Amino acid sequence: MKPIETSFLDAVKEVKDGSTIMVGGFGLVGIPENLILALVETGVKDLTVISNNCGVDEWGLGLLLKNKQIKKMVGSYVGENKEFERQVLAGELEVELIPQGTLAERIRAGGAGIPAFYTPAGVGTPLAEGREVRNFDGKDYLLEFGMKADVSLVRAKKADKMGNLIYNKTARNFNPMIAAAGKVTIAEVEELHETGAFDPDQIHTPSIYVQKLIVGEQQKKIERLTVTK
Repeated sequence: MKPIETSFLDAVKEVKDGSTIMVGGFGLVGIPENLILALVETGVKDLTVISNNCGVDEWGLGLLLKNKQIKKMVGSYVGENKEFERQVLAGELEVELIPQGTLAERIRAGGAGIPAFYTPAGVGTPLAEGREVRNFDGKDYLLEFGMKADVSLVRAKKADKMGNLIYNKTARNFNPMIAAAGKVTIAEVEELHETGAFDPDQIHTPSIYVQKLIVGEQQKKIERLTVTK
């Protein structure tokens, strides 16, 4: 059995000032929202956050941003957060923007123990300035490095007590690769089941990548609601 926390504050105690953390989710889908709220409450600061995006104003990682707890944001999309724009323009936030496929592969590589790889994405753009470019079969490729985190925070639909995880549809997104890339991975789950309850073929993240579990009820806010008139 993996440790099953009962307090979200206790669950995030490994996150210290200056930590590098990875956070699952795409937009607001599949974010470990209660773990994020716990980080807000702890007041931990100078974080480097690696995630697809930085939430929205007033929810998700946007709460850490509002609270000035993020020193550097590494992601691929930042268009839904006005406070993010304000902090960047004011020089209060360091940002590293990465093509989304490259970001996913850098995280996957980190979790797989692959130190670096070459990709055509970014060649001939400002992203390649001062970087190694190598030619393979007549085509240029940019060297990218795998990424790891001190702590990974992920969200799953189901877990068993060994820490095997199952994600719900599109909430799977970046969560499996982020779970593999953390020195410590904490999984916020909606349902906790007995060990052996899952068909092994249905498990998305094996328990070897998960160090702690906590069960929580999510609000599952919608990032942008569009309805017919």
